[in-house]
Amino acid sequence: MTTTQVAGSQQRHRKRQSALLRLWSSTVGKKAVMAVSGAVLLLYVVAHMAGNLKAFAGPGALDSYGRFLREFGAPVLGHGGLLWVVRVVLLLAVVLHMTAAVQLARRARRARPVGYAKRAKVQGSYAARTMRWGGVIIALFVVYHLLDLTAGVLNPNGVPGQIHANVVADFQHWYVVLAYTLAVVALGFHLRHGVFSALRSLGVASAKRAAAVRATALGVAVVVTAGFLSVPFAVLFGIIA
Repeated sequence: MTTTQVAGSQQRHRKRQSALLRLWSSTVGKKAVMAVSGAVLLLYVVAHMAGNLKAFAGPGALDSYGRFLREFGAPVLGHGGLLWVVRVVLLLAVVLHMTAAVQLARRARRARPVGYAKRAKVQGSYAARTMRWGGVIIALFVVYHLLDLTAGVLNPNGVPGQIHANVVADFQHWYVVLAYTLAVVALGFHLRHGVFSALRSLGVASAKRAAAVRATALGVAVVVTAGFLSVPFAVLFGIIA
């Protein structure tokens, strides 16, 4: 490669970096990052929910599913390599999602620097008003969930590979089910508002489609919430043992 070609390649690289920085620094860009990273997290949530439902297929179904995930792509990625790839992608999505959310919130506050003597009643849905606290609840629950069912540190059974037994050991306790329910309900509210906001940021939720998009967001939230809660309550009431 000649010196001219190298210089041209470097210039194109700098232009791409500059374009990405301009996109990230803009409000529209941050909303787009939130939408795309949220979509990645939503896909994982739906896949995770579908995997959980294998608990209804019998005691060995969850354990077999866990072995499949750990062994998939093993010749190339190594044992459990796929799970680590997924974890890295999810961690990146979470960091981008939370960073964009915090920066957008700060930008909104700076845009209205003067406080009000009497604050007007906030309009919008309950989900919109509690997105921040919902995100905090979900983040704290994810930490607990990883220590419980991934690391096994907080699980009453906590035996690696015995996924079904670990799940049953957990949800036999009403207080664990209660904590799980609060977190999943918070996730449902977060999804209801987040899916609608993401589709609006990506230009899908036009004025004509707003009602349909709201219904879609509500449907996604209800399905995910019901799917996640079905397993702990089935264990609590003895349907899954």
